[in-house]
Amino acid sequence: MAGKKAVRAIINGRVQGVNYRMATSMAADRYGVGGWVRNVPDGTVEAYIEGDAQNVDAMLDWCRKGPPAASVTDVRVNEEEYTGKYSDFTVRYT
Repeated sequence: MAGKKAVRAIINGRVQGVNYRMATSMAADRYGVGGWVRNVPDGTVEAYIEGDAQNVDAMLDWCRKGPPAASVTDVRVNEEEYTGKYSDFTVRYT
């Protein structure tokens, strides 16, 4: 779909226990993207983000900074096939 994009991001650094997931959800609402975010047992945060390409890119820029208490050291991004499956953004508790 032209102009649409989907990515899976793995965020490294001090990103758990600093309100990263909830702040990501609020940022996703501001940028108008869908998907989800969750903590991973290895201490990283994983996010799936989809929507208009420019909004997804803006959201990835936000992920590279995170909320004030976070200290992001790396964000690995893998492009995914856009499906349009997510109309909202959720925090997953897994």
